[in-house]
Amino acid sequence: MKLLTLLSQTLCLLLCFVACKSVSTQSEATAPDPWIRAAQIEKNIVVPVFAERSYDIVDYGATPDDLNANKAAIKKAIKACHDAGGGQVVIPEGSYITGAIHLLDNVNLHLAEGSELRFSIDPQDYLPAVHTSFEGNELMNYSPLIYAYGKKNIAVTGKGTLNGQASNEAWWPWCKSNRYGWKEGDPHQKMEDNRPRLVKFAEMGTPIAERTFGEGYYLRPSFIEFFECENILIEGVKIIDAPFWVIHPIKSRYITVDGVTVESHGPNNDGCDPEYCKDVVIKNCFFNTGDDCIAIKSGRNHDGRRVAINSERIIVRDCEMIDGHGGVVMGSEISAGVNDVYVRDCVMSSPNLDRAIRIKTNSKRGGYARDVYVKNVEVGQVKEAVLKVNMYYATYSDQVGEYIPSVENITLENITVKNGGKYGILARGYEESPIRNITFKNVIIEKVDEALSLEHTENLQLIDTYINGTLMQNP
Repeated sequence: MKLLTLLSQTLCLLLCFVACKSVSTQSEATAPDPWIRAAQIEKNIVVPVFAERSYDIVDYGATPDDLNANKAAIKKAIKACHDAGGGQVVIPEGSYITGAIHLLDNVNLHLAEGSELRFSIDPQDYLPAVHTSFEGNELMNYSPLIYAYGKKNIAVTGKGTLNGQASNEAWWPWCKSNRYGWKEGDPHQKMEDNRPRLVKFAEMGTPIAERTFGEGYYLRPSFIEFFECENILIEGVKIIDAPFWVIHPIKSRYITVDGVTVESHGPNNDGCDPEYCKDVVIKNCFFNTGDDCIAIKSGRNHDGRRVAINSERIIVRDCEMIDGHGGVVMGSEISAGVNDVYVRDCVMSSPNLDRAIRIKTNSKRGGYARDVYVKNVEVGQVKEAVLKVNMYYATYSDQVGEYIPSVENITLENITVKNGGKYGILARGYEESPIRNITFKNVIIEKVDEALSLEHTENLQLIDTYINGTLMQNP
């Protein structure tokens, strides 16, 4: 009897081992390829479709240089389009001055070829204040130049130009930089009642409705901001001279940015900043900017942790990046986390492009960045690093806190770099939270001063990777 019992137990263990091994092998064999996942994500992104109805702003009283007439005409055309069930509001050939534009459900603001919308540089034309965001903190402030709140099925399309008219004489001096026209005695965003007051509001958890700015304050508005919206399309247009961030979808889902040209070299002129967003594709675009070309964000410090919406399922493909602090960036407003980012088939090059791929945070931000995949990217020239991961990023003042960030699972594959600048990889992690699992596969980097500069980095894998002509070994 004991022998039979022993044989039975042995057989059960053997069958269990075989079954577990089979499941393990099957799981490994069917582990999803990240690029298959990326293709499925893009396939699932809802692109808005509009009724074949057109509402020309001229029919509602628009004329090139009459600001008030154009503001009223555009508003009437948008309402008529919306009330009819949707369609196109057309900006015809010619140049039209306007103030803030607020979109409604099912409206496509369409700029015909040869058209231009010139946005007023008078802050009064962006009042009353709306629920918006400045550097990752929510507030009531000047309206973005093109804005929608809680809308569905909206678009800005066409071959025309959106001209923010920002310059060293308008909007940009508010950043308090001589480079951008600020002079001693001029007002600026760093005054105690401005950005510092907003930061205090966020830290105290002050209700958004009580975070009142706008008139008499100096916090610049974003250019295009769609807030808590779904099914968004921005396609074909050229955007120049923005006051602040250029394309800023926030708390939104199903976003397509396709074939857009951004040329704007002002302060904080990030090209596209999805924040607290999910299911985003940025494709066929050209970025030439005064700050990061693309920066994926999820709120700053207390506000990011309060909102607690991570940004995820972000695809960047077939884009070109020229000037910028970084090509594709995660952070620094990243307190709710960023994951599942896919970058492929892009070209990046300029003596004024600082990094190709960049992750930036600190122990005040906290948050995380993980599962970032980069493939088939050609880099001509960058100044500082091909990949920079900095968990000690600091601006304005000391950025040390109690929220240690984490960064893991970063893969770069099939990358060629002709002039890599100072570093191939520059990575600074924490002893208690090291940067984990960076993989370079089939990467060729030429002309860098130093191949690797690593601090608290674990499991760096260098596979068929050459830096300055040398086959790299795993450190």
